[in-house]
Amino acid sequence: MAELIHNPDKLETAHSEVIKLMENKKNMIQESDISQLPYLQAVIKETLRLHPSVPFLLHQAIRDVEIQAFMVPKNAEILCNVWAMGRDPKVWSRPETFMPERFLEVDIDYKGQDFEFIPFGAGRRMCPGLNIAYKMLHIMLGSLIQKFDWKLEGNMRAQDIDMGEKFGLTLQRNVPLKAIPVKL
Repeated sequence: MAELIHNPDKLETAHSEVIKLMENKKNMIQESDISQLPYLQAVIKETLRLHPSVPFLLHQAIRDVEIQAFMVPKNAEILCNVWAMGRDPKVWSRPETFMPERFLEVDIDYKGQDFEFIPFGAGRRMCPGLNIAYKMLHIMLGSLIQKFDWKLEGNMRAQDIDMGEKFGLTLQRNVPLKAIPVKL
C-alpha cells in the first residue's frame, strides 16, 4: 500500500483494473479473479522485488561447488541477499524505482524458477507459505484498492512518504504508513 500511495498513478492504474473486472460483480475479489488482474500481479511482484519480507535467505550447499574460482564446500551455510538481488542494476533497469510495468513485459515468477527474483526462496528451502501468501496478498490488496480511496494522515503529500527500511530478521519500514480509507 505504501508504494501505491507513494505512486498515485500506479494506484490509479491498479484501481482501474480492479474496478473494470469487478464492475459486474457485487462481491469482493476472489481467488479465481487473480489471473484476470495482470497489473495487480505486477504490483505484488514489484513490491516483493523492492521490499522482500525476509532480506536474507539461508541455504545449504548440497555438494561441493566452485563459483568464480571460490570453492563452496558441501553443507556450507549460504546467505542469499534477496534485498540486494532485487536492486541489482545488472538485472533490473532503474532498480530503485517502483515500476510494476517491468513485470508485464517479462514472464518472471516468484515460485523459485527465476533466480533473479526469489523473495520466497527456491528449491527444498522455499517458503512453505508461498501458496497462501500468493492468494492472500492479491485478495487483500485488491480488496483495499476496490473498496477504498486513500488519503494520508495529517494532509501529508504522497511524495513525502518515507520509504526507508530497517533491516532485521524481516524488513520493516522506518516510519509506518498511516493512511485513512475513504469509502468510494
